[in-house]
Amino acid sequence: MEDTESQISPGKHTPPKDFVCPITTLIFNDPVTLETGQTYERKAIQEWMDRGNYTCPITHQKLHNLHLPKTNYVLKRLIASWKELTPCSEFEYQETSNDHVPQSVYDRSPNTVINRSMIDGNINELRLVITDLCTSQVLKKAELAVLKIERFWQEAKMGGEIQTLLSKPSVVNGFVEILFNSVDTRVLKATVFLLCEVGSRDDGVISTLTRVYSDVECIISLFKNGLFEAVVLIYFLTPSISTFLQMDIANTLLMVVRKRESEFLKMCMNPKAASVILLAEIIENDDDNGAGLEVIKSIISGKAIECIIKCLELESAEERISAMKILLRCMQEDGKCRNLIADKAELDLVLECFLEVDDQEQFQIVQFLSELVKLNRRTFNNQILHIIKDEGAYSTMHTLLTHLQTAHTDQSPIVAGLLLQLDLLVDPRKTSIYREEAIDNLISCLKNSDSPSAQIAAADILLTLQGRFSYSGKPLVRRFLLQRAGVDKNYRSAIRSGDDQETIEEEKAAQKWEKKMAFVLVNHEGGLIFEALAEGLKSRHAEICMGCFVAATWLLHMLIRLPETGLQEFARVCLLKRFVSIFKSAKDTEDKTISMLALSSFIHDPDGLKDITIYKKDISKGLREFKKSSTLAFEMLKLLSEGSVSSIELWNHREVAQEDCSTNGVVLSIVCHKDKIFSGHSDGTIKIWTGKNTGKGKATVLRLIQEIREHTKAVTSLTVLQSENTLYSGSHDKTIRVWSIDKEDVYCEEVYDVKEHVSNLLVANSISCFIPQGAGIKVHSWSGESKLLNPSKDVKCLALVNGRLYSGCLDNSIQEIDLASGTLSCVQSGSRKVLGKGNRVNVLQVHDDLIYAASSSMEGTAFKIWNASNYDLVQSISLTSEVRTMAVGSEFIYFGCKMGILEVWSRNELVKKETLQVGTSCKVLCMALNEDEDMLVIGTSDGKIQVWGVS
Repeated sequence: MEDTESQISPGKHTPPKDFVCPITTLIFNDPVTLETGQTYERKAIQEWMDRGNYTCPITHQKLHNLHLPKTNYVLKRLIASWKELTPCSEFEYQETSNDHVPQSVYDRSPNTVINRSMIDGNINELRLVITDLCTSQVLKKAELAVLKIERFWQEAKMGGEIQTLLSKPSVVNGFVEILFNSVDTRVLKATVFLLCEVGSRDDGVISTLTRVYSDVECIISLFKNGLFEAVVLIYFLTPSISTFLQMDIANTLLMVVRKRESEFLKMCMNPKAASVILLAEIIENDDDNGAGLEVIKSIISGKAIECIIKCLELESAEERISAMKILLRCMQEDGKCRNLIADKAELDLVLECFLEVDDQEQFQIVQFLSELVKLNRRTFNNQILHIIKDEGAYSTMHTLLTHLQTAHTDQSPIVAGLLLQLDLLVDPRKTSIYREEAIDNLISCLKNSDSPSAQIAAADILLTLQGRFSYSGKPLVRRFLLQRAGVDKNYRSAIRSGDDQETIEEEKAAQKWEKKMAFVLVNHEGGLIFEALAEGLKSRHAEICMGCFVAATWLLHMLIRLPETGLQEFARVCLLKRFVSIFKSAKDTEDKTISMLALSSFIHDPDGLKDITIYKKDISKGLREFKKSSTLAFEMLKLLSEGSVSSIELWNHREVAQEDCSTNGVVLSIVCHKDKIFSGHSDGTIKIWTGKNTGKGKATVLRLIQEIREHTKAVTSLTVLQSENTLYSGSHDKTIRVWSIDKEDVYCEEVYDVKEHVSNLLVANSISCFIPQGAGIKVHSWSGESKLLNPSKDVKCLALVNGRLYSGCLDNSIQEIDLASGTLSCVQSGSRKVLGKGNRVNVLQVHDDLIYAASSSMEGTAFKIWNASNYDLVQSISLTSEVRTMAVGSEFIYFGCKMGILEVWSRNELVKKETLQVGTSCKVLCMALNEDEDMLVIGTSDGKIQVWGVS
């Protein structure tokens, strides 16, 4: 017991608290002190125990001795002395007999009685302690005062009186002084606790704290240094976002989110909840300074995302919505985390917040749910959609419909998209108000040229409705369409991998969903979606055009896979002409491919084929470009060619450039490599040109970029190994030179002296083959070894394919030599000379396992085709002109003849398309097609190089 004598002095109007019974609230008459150290009026405590209470009323400790002790005479004498010094009229308590304690005292619960009895006695002590806090110059005494005040708050429960006392500015400032000066963690926690408790009930406290900026800074600094409970006080202080950014507290907030709730004091607000709300504010109010993005990256990389997901279960709507906003940004930044969120989030608690928040936060809930159903597993997406539809206290469908009707224009497509997906969880019915409203909204937004943002949102939503997503949540509709066009071989790698059965089941679910979605979209109001997409394709905004372009292609592609809708003609009227224009003008290969797929959907019915045939001249060139890589392009060309005399009617040849190189003599050899053309001349010069079929005139197509004069005699042969960027040249100066092809120039790397004139040079792996000045074929190894093959034959031309060397001879024979085994086989037997004039094979090429050869004899020129596998003669045709050179492409065979004539034949139909006059008194000596086969380069005997565009 404290020294009460110091309290006994004249003029005191209130008895010391130790003189008052906590049960009766009256001055002791017969005080007894129990084993717990607490003192009570004898009659009062006796009645307490008589009623069956065997614990101390204040400490609640069990009483082992139920016999009351003797009177506490020391205390009784002190009370008597105090009474003598204090006239009765001067103190408030009027002593009354304790012979009978009023029944009402015991009728109340023990806690209520004791709390009431303590209030008046403790309020004075609280005032004294508060005085110590505010006025003491000794830090230790002030710190002790804080701990006492905290105990009063926790135990005394003095209601509004303690709140009033602690809310005074002087007291609040006293607490702040403690925060500035104390280093005792317990004291600091108690101070923060008290400020939070009082501040949560009185805005004036918060106003006092925010009056001085350094006070706020101090609290934030303490928080960053580990006083995590201070985050609740920071939340109440609502400092500006700039303050947060300056003080850099985001990482500390994340530390709080990661901690267990049991690690914090029990406060008026959960520190984790306060941290989540503040993090959401930083992310939401990030003014392009990157702070919000850094927070999101930290959450994802630091694996705090599961802690944020758990915060969706916090108590208030504000706390849950804040956690949801953070998770939404996480999905938007790194879509891979959506799988974890979808797996762990309690969505029913998010849905229950919908009617408690404002319009903007309602939309953010819709955004969150919309992002969540972009999973790479269709079955999982459907499960999440069912949860969204069926969980929660309210009808999600009705709630979304109501929100859609009032949503902002550029936000409504996202709401409509989610509503439509929920509606399609069951098989489409004839009518559905939800579906009708959703599709009406999407179409209306697509047509709304006054709001480009709404058009973009609607187009983007259409792409997500297809229902296929990568692991990161990106719509796969574009890659899906490229795969359907036969050009995206890696589409499967973008979708979820798994065992065969799981993959099959997922694909079935994806196809079922896609068909349902496409069916309701195209059938709405008789195909009105096609009209809206056609309008979107006319937009000046690239994003709108691209979204509508891909969405329209998808729906056109699906139209031929759906049950008969009768909408093909309407779709064709809306979109055919536009897609023809895109296909013709598109520079991007993928865009061109997708537009080709859209056009292919029009040729599956007679009317569509008839309509598209009008444009066949416009689209045939593009289809031929894709013929090698896409079976779809081949099929379309075949269909468009039906009814024509020949598919070659769709082609056109036009001279686009010519250069006179007669000062260098005859042009003996030509070869193309990427955007370069190499020409070999009779004076030993090699010229390098840039060449590209731009269709913009002659001057800009062919440009000399380098001229090399290292050979001393005629350059008879040029050949390129595409894989090695290497050029080989053969010359009558008895050398073979190896050239490296760089972007900037071409330079010689090796020179091989083969001691023979080199003609018709061919190169493969580590060997070269060429026709020497005499009989046979010379095979030269780069290591220096050489041998002569077929020495009994005078060889005119060579072809080398897959280790097999084909030779055309002056006796009109054709042989095949296996270079590995040395085996010689006869493709065509030779013939003897007649009247001194030999029959000879002038040109020979092997293409797609067919041998093409043109021979001259007394009877004229014969062109023959053999099967390279069994040497069966496939075709034999008589030509009117003697062929000196030949180029074989995928579509045409070109014959270079005397008198400057170039004949163009269809390779498949072996029909001559046209005869081109490249000169009047010259011979076409060499030709080469570029890799894309849209450019034919010709070298003539009068020293000219011509470039012909193939379109």
